[in-house]
Amino acid sequence: MPRVAGSNAAMGILRNWFGPSRAEIWSKLSAQLGGSYTKATWRRSDRITVDHGHWTITLDTFTVHANNAQIPFTRFRAPFLNTGRFRCKVYRSNLLATIGKWFGMQDVTIGDAAFDRDFVVKTNDEAKVRAFLASADLRTRLARLKHTTLDVVDHEGWFGRKFPADTDELRVQIAGHVKDTEKLRELYALFVVALDQLCLVGAAYADKPDFTL
Repeated sequence: MPRVAGSNAAMGILRNWFGPSRAEIWSKLSAQLGGSYTKATWRRSDRITVDHGHWTITLDTFTVHANNAQIPFTRFRAPFLNTGRFRCKVYRSNLLATIGKWFGMQDVTIGDAAFDRDFVVKTNDEAKVRAFLASADLRTRLARLKHTTLDVVDHEGWFGRKFPADTDELRVQIAGHVKDTEKLRELYALFVVALDQLCLVGAAYADKPDFTL
């Protein structure tokens, strides 16, 4: 019994130093969002899943290996049935993006001067991406979050899972392992607005895809 008490005391000290664990924070967040929390396994990180309409939204983390560094990311994603193979990527402008514009990198403007200055927009359908970003709520939520990328993709890269031909994925990701509950709630709200907007502009069907992450 003394050993257990000592262990609890040590955990209390660590908690005071580093704050609550991600598992603790995410477990509480899942309850707030009406979702479910799943602990990490050797195959994948811990995750939250939340049903929104016909879609299942997943919050998890992943790591990108760049040179000798490991860069963590936190992401929300959801597969959806596509209607026209719409693709887009929206991310905050930076020095490399500015240089890319000089060399002709695709950058769609949407007519909002502040947004066009601060963000890079890539797409295969300019008319649809303008309709997608016509939502002032969506643009405002994007502007409030730093280091965030929103994109619509047809698979998760060379080492990720391949989707059926009729299924794409909406993804919002941010650098770092995010434990800040308020920021996670903001990211979730952004994701929900973006998912609903995809459906509104005819880029997604309001049906449940036959695919799970």
